[in-house]
Formats: sequence, C-alpha cells, structure tokens
Amino acid sequence: MSNSSSALKRRVLSGMRPTGKLHLGNYMGALRNWVDLQNKYDCYFFIADWHALTTDYADPSQVRQNTLDVALDFLAAGLDPEKCVLFVQSHVKQHAELHLLFSMITPLGWLERVPTYKEQQENISGKDLSTYGFLGYPLLQAADILIYQPDYVPVGQDQVAHVELTREVARRFNQFYQSKHTGTEILPEPQVLLTPSPKLPGTDGRKMSKSYGNTILLTDPEPVVRQKIKPMVTDPARVRRTDPGNPDVCPVGDLHKVFSDPETITKVYAGCTSAGIGCIECKGWVADSIVRELAPIQERRSKYEQDLVRVQEVLNAGAKKASSRAEQTMQEVRMAMGLAENLVDKAVR
Repeated sequence: MSNSSSALKRRVLSGMRPTGKLHLGNYMGALRNWVDLQNKYDCYFFIADWHALTTDYADPSQVRQNTLDVALDFLAAGLDPEKCVLFVQSHVKQHAELHLLFSMITPLGWLERVPTYKEQQENISGKDLSTYGFLGYPLLQAADILIYQPDYVPVGQDQVAHVELTREVARRFNQFYQSKHTGTEILPEPQVLLTPSPKLPGTDGRKMSKSYGNTILLTDPEPVVRQKIKPMVTDPARVRRTDPGNPDVCPVGDLHKVFSDPETITKVYAGCTSAGIGCIECKGWVADSIVRELAPIQERRSKYEQDLVRVQEVLNAGAKKASSRAEQTMQEVRMAMGLAENLVDKAVR
C-alpha cells in the first residue's frame, strides 16, 4: 500500500481481542466487512492483546497463542497486508502512552457509567475485575482509536455507545489542548461506520458466542461443521416430520439466509412450509453452504500455518507502519501537553 494512495483515502481503525480461533459470528459480524473496507479506505486493523489482560491478567498463558490464531484468521479471511495495516496492539507502545495521558483528563464517572462495566462484573464469575485495568479499558480503547486520527470506526449497532465515549474523550482533550503548529484540533472525533451484521444464531439458537459454547469455528473441518449443525434447534412448531414449519422463526433458516444461495433458500421455504422436507435434510443443505464458505478461508489459513515466519513478518511490518503513524499523533499530543523533548527553544551559546 503506497503512501500516496493511502493518503488520499479516508482512514478506518478497528481491532479484536484475542480470545482464540475466530468463529462464524466474528467473521460475519466484522471480519468479512473489513475485507471489503480494505479496498476503499486506509485501514488499520489490530489484535488487542493488552485488552485480553483486562480480564485474564491472572492467567495469561493463552494470550500468545490466541494472538497468533487471530492473526492467522485475519489473513485467512482475506485481509491483505498489501492493502491494510495489520498489527498487534502491544507492539505499538504509543497506545499505552496516550492511554496514560487520557487518564489524566478523564472523569472517573465516565468510566463507571459504561454499560459493559457493570454487566461484565456481574456476568463474569471467578475473576476479580475490581482493577483499574478493567475500569479503564474503554479509555485504552479510546487511545487505540484516536492515536490514528481515523475518520471512521466500523461497528455494529450494539457497539455505537462504545465509540461515543471515545468521541467524548476527544472532545475533552480538544477543549484543553490544540496543536502548537496550526492551532487546530489534534484529535478529530471519529464517526461510526455502521456495518451490516446479519442475525447469526449459534448451534443452540442463541447468539453465536464462545461464552455459550455454541460456535462454528472458521477452522472447523467439514465433519465437525455437520456434527455441530445436526442437533441444532429448529422451528418449535415442527414437532413431527409431517408438521409444516416456518424458516423465519427457525435458527437453521437464519443460517440459510446468511450462507445459502437464492436457489437453496427457495427450496427451503417451499419444502419447510409444506412439510415436503424434514429438518435433517434442511440442516444438510445449510451445512453444505457453510462448508463452501469456509473452504477458501481454510485453504489460505493452511498456507500461512506452514509459513509462520511470514505471519511474524507481516505483523512486524504492520507494527512499524502503525508506530510511525501513531508517533505523528503523539508528537502533537506531547507538544500540546507541555511534554516536548526540547525544553529550550534555542541553544544557549
């Protein structure tokens, strides 16, 4: 990605926590959209390994492997290091510096009112989350975003509130500080880029999530995909094979809408509503569609797995580019906050 071409494009920033191999929900909710965005925008995508420590600080044994797995899934899904910047958060130290400086100006109440703060404290059992790191993770998230001065942050509708705190932090920073060179705002407020996020149920009918144990992984081989789909819940009205059903109230029907072609979907509606097909046959068809979607992803992943040195090189190059861009912002931030390296304007002779 040449500097001249990327400079003309609006910038996009997003990241993911490394919780292990990604599943279809991660792919359809974010990753597939990122693959499209890299062709239109100057994109920075990162793996948020520091964020993993906000909840898993007591046992970081999986963070390294999980980070590698997410990197492999990013590349397997079609993110191209020639078209976007891929990096690991902790490899760009400026994120931590800006987080520290934001902590000087951010009211405590702003962090305590973040909806997920109390929700996760109540829902995540067996972990002590009464740490500053957990309270302050939205501020680190704000630093992750604002350090690249992006135009857009791609999120689903349910994440819009998270970006709003980032915008508030930028607003407060800009009230206190301006660029010493231009007198303008240093941290523009990023806009939300709403991304289409189709309804993707897990194998138990609830939202696909690792915490529910109902996921289909991007790495699952065909027999595993079919095995996971076979016991899926379906339309509760279809008690017997002869009962007609409704794909619009069936989790398997929801998967068809995301992964199957129009011809298959037509067959599903005709067969289900007339009881012309059984649920087993319908599940077989959706398994076919999912396996077809996963095949090129798994083929690319296999190639990268055989050349992990190449993966490390991609991440190193990405961190170098990201650090260079982040440092541009930090030079302005430091100067505005009175932290310039040169304390004397002219050398005293």
